[in-house]
Amino acid sequence: MNILILGSGGREHALAWAIKQNPKCDRLIVAPGNAGIADLAECAQIDIMDGAAVVDFAAQNAIDFIIVGPEAPLAAGVADTCRAAGLSVFGPSAAAARLESSKSFTKAICDACDAPTAAYAHFTHPDDARDYIKTQGVPIVIKADGLAAGKGVVVAMTLQEALAAIDDMMGGQFGDAGAEVVVEEFMDGEEASFFVLCDGQTVLPIGTAQDHKRVGEGDTGPNTGGMGAYSPAPVMTDAVTQKALDQIVRPTMAAMAARGTPFTGVLFVGLMIKDGEPRLVEFNVRFGDPECQGLMMRLGGQVLDLLQACAEGRLADQRVHWADDHALTVVMAANGYPGNYAKGTAIHGLSDLPEDSFHMAFHAGTAESDGQIVANGGRVLGITARGASLAEAHARAYAMVDAIDWPEGFCRRDIGWRALP
Repeated sequence: MNILILGSGGREHALAWAIKQNPKCDRLIVAPGNAGIADLAECAQIDIMDGAAVVDFAAQNAIDFIIVGPEAPLAAGVADTCRAAGLSVFGPSAAAARLESSKSFTKAICDACDAPTAAYAHFTHPDDARDYIKTQGVPIVIKADGLAAGKGVVVAMTLQEALAAIDDMMGGQFGDAGAEVVVEEFMDGEEASFFVLCDGQTVLPIGTAQDHKRVGEGDTGPNTGGMGAYSPAPVMTDAVTQKALDQIVRPTMAAMAARGTPFTGVLFVGLMIKDGEPRLVEFNVRFGDPECQGLMMRLGGQVLDLLQACAEGRLADQRVHWADDHALTVVMAANGYPGNYAKGTAIHGLSDLPEDSFHMAFHAGTAESDGQIVANGGRVLGITARGASLAEAHARAYAMVDAIDWPEGFCRRDIGWRALP
């Protein structure tokens, strides 16, 4: 079959890598792709925010299955346009994607189905938000209501930080995404990422991971899109996983179906766990990056069968086959990230790295220039390794990091610290 993946990041590289292993995959195209993806798939320059352009491309290339990677085209309704044209698509409708594109919508759904989450208030005017924060005190969490590329969250430990976050977000830092904000109770505990597939009725868990959001070692500094991750997450015990399914995931999916907007796709359930009790931090409606890299390393070619069954409403017949192993991803980012950073710096040593089912350098923000791989974004590489233990995966991943010659890049050296001996 001919498969089209929309996106250009580490998530899409990992999806392409896994799907390519499935014998059902005849032709694989990624739009727009990146320099790493180009080594294993065709890359196509189309506007992935333009549903009509995607439909035209699919028709011209006899595409059998479309996988929408990032959240922005999902929120823009690209999956709806493709489905309306009769195409098989993995990814939720724009209405269902509101679980990520609107924080206030998610909170309303949680209220409706009594899913445990942080207490909150929703604001459209900065003065009201400031007054609320002064009344509640700190620590407190401020979130841009809309899509902000994983950066629209501030965990404010001081009143000054909290008020500055309101000024920044509602003052235009994230464009329209910050025109409204949600202010939440600060939750303490241990965070984890829980991934489930849903075809509108059936829910199928497909893995857990733990991300490292802050830029600095020891979880210090500003939030980023993610500096590394490992899978599985030990904090997601069988008991915690069952509670998350029973109290959060299944009630949310039932509420979405009851609204006439059933969710089909992958639901990324961000959780805060304390004393064995999970509470919802946020939903995303696509695979996380960098969590996806580790999940794909552990799942391999079966991913295509699972995603296709999800799109076709056949999840009830599916089972996930896990190897009893671990994966760890170290993100290499451009110096200065998540602030200002330079593009175009050359990265050497990638061609000498091992590429197999235990070692992969997934490209997140790269391009090719004059025969060289150059940095083309903030988070540039997701160096990922598997091992029989997390310690083995950790050692393999950092050995790869150390073999890369890129003085203009950096990484955290403590990915996996919560779970390592």
